[in-house]
Amino acid sequence: MTLRIGQNAPDFKVSAYADGTFKDVKLEDYRGKWVVLFFYPADFTFVCPTELVGVAKQYENLKKMDVEVLAVSTDSHFVHMVWQETELSKMVEGGLPFPMLYDAGGRIGQAYNVYDEDSGMDIRGTFIIDPDGVLQASEVLATNVGRSAQELVRKISAFQVSRESGGVIPCDWHPGEKTLKPGQELVGKVYQSYTEPEHN
Repeated sequence: MTLRIGQNAPDFKVSAYADGTFKDVKLEDYRGKWVVLFFYPADFTFVCPTELVGVAKQYENLKKMDVEVLAVSTDSHFVHMVWQETELSKMVEGGLPFPMLYDAGGRIGQAYNVYDEDSGMDIRGTFIIDPDGVLQASEVLATNVGRSAQELVRKISAFQVSRESGGVIPCDWHPGEKTLKPGQELVGKVYQSYTEPEHN
C-alpha cells in the first residue's frame, strides 16, 4: 500500500536507545504531539551523524513547539548506544536528546516506503505527523545528500500556523510573516495579498 499525505501514520512498537537506557517506543504514545520520524541509513557512517547532530541542535526549539523526534535506522539499540557514546556525544553535548529506534528487518521503513531491500537499510526519509496521528509531510532523499534541520523547523512551524489559523502558507514563509486566506475574493489576486504589507 502506498502511504499518502492525509492518511493515518502507520503505528509501530520497537526497541530504542534513549536517555542512556533501552526502552520500547510506540508511535501511538506520542498522540497529541507533533512527531518527526527521521529515517537514516546507518550508524557509524558519514552524512548521518551530521544530520542527527543538526536536529539535536534544534531540539530545544522543537520541544518548545511540542514536537518529538524519533530517529530510525536498522541498527540495533545496542549499536545506537555505542555510537552515541563514542561519536555523537563528541559532536553535540550530551549526545542525541531524542530516542534512536531499532528498525529490525526494516519493518517500519517498509511501512513508510523508505526501506531499501538491496542494502538492507532505510534511506533518508523525513515524515511529519500531526497531533491527530495524520501524516502531513514526507521527504525522501538519496543517501548522498543530507537534510537541513533549520528547514525542518520551518516546515513544522508552517504546518502549525496553518493548523491553528486555517490559512495557507506561501513559498519561503518564515514565522511571523503573512499567510494567505483562501477564498473567492483571493482568486486571481494572490499577487495583491502576497506583496502588500500586513496591517494590524
